[in-house]
Amino acid sequence: MVNESPDTRPHRRIRPTRRGRLLLLIAAVLVAGLAAAVLVPLLTREPKTAEQARSLVIPEGWRASQVYMATDKALGQTVGTTKKAVATADLPLPAEAKGNPEGYLFPATYPVTSRTTPKSLLRYMVDTARSRFGADHITAGAQRNNVTVYQTVTIASIVQAEADTAPDMGKVARVIHNRLDRGMPLQMDSTLNYALNRSTLDTSTGDTKTDSPYNSYALKGLPPTPIGNPGEQAMVAAISPTPGPWLYFVTVAPGDTRFTDDYAEQQRNVAEFNRNRRGSGTG
Repeated sequence: MVNESPDTRPHRRIRPTRRGRLLLLIAAVLVAGLAAAVLVPLLTREPKTAEQARSLVIPEGWRASQVYMATDKALGQTVGTTKKAVATADLPLPAEAKGNPEGYLFPATYPVTSRTTPKSLLRYMVDTARSRFGADHITAGAQRNNVTVYQTVTIASIVQAEADTAPDMGKVARVIHNRLDRGMPLQMDSTLNYALNRSTLDTSTGDTKTDSPYNSYALKGLPPTPIGNPGEQAMVAAISPTPGPWLYFVTVAPGDTRFTDDYAEQQRNVAEFNRNRRGSGTG
């Protein structure tokens, strides 16, 4: 605050004349009328309400084809619209992906409004995946396992598809790493299911002869891309697999997955699995 010296000179009061008082009164009426004219429309205008966002849930393990269909439905688009949008969406994918977003459509709940487009939603999913998969602990884990981050996402996608329970994820990841380290084919039913665009527990001898780069019975190494979109737990399992010598596993019953490094024991476990399937009428 600034302190000023008071003016000690006497002040003269100015009194308006009758005519002046009349002019002031007229001016006041005009100003009041103008204010009312401006105020009324403001008060009577309909208030704008924010659009209520809807939610699109992408579960862990969904394949890109499932994400595309769900996105089309959520946005009211014709079937195939989101899949076509991939080509022009300019997605920030790693070079190894070669434009294929499989594995990078991160499982989460996404807000959807009338302004959401297939391209914007795809970018949101991929940006989320790049943010999560680009974390320092993921990069360090991939280097520790002598694989790239993209290959780690591929391993995590197989773990997501194969593990019967969350605690089994680390063991499944260990089987994958052990087989890769020994130069053994992975022999994972989930990769064949991806090749054949199906989801089943039954794999025939004929299936294992399928001509596909995703046939991990016939080919060694990882498939060329992820086979689905893994979540956080599967990624953690892929970078930090449970220590163990296992080379085989089979889920003989819900919640009962057997891991072993002995082929004869694996054969006995598979026989028990088949008996359980026949007994339940699903075999």
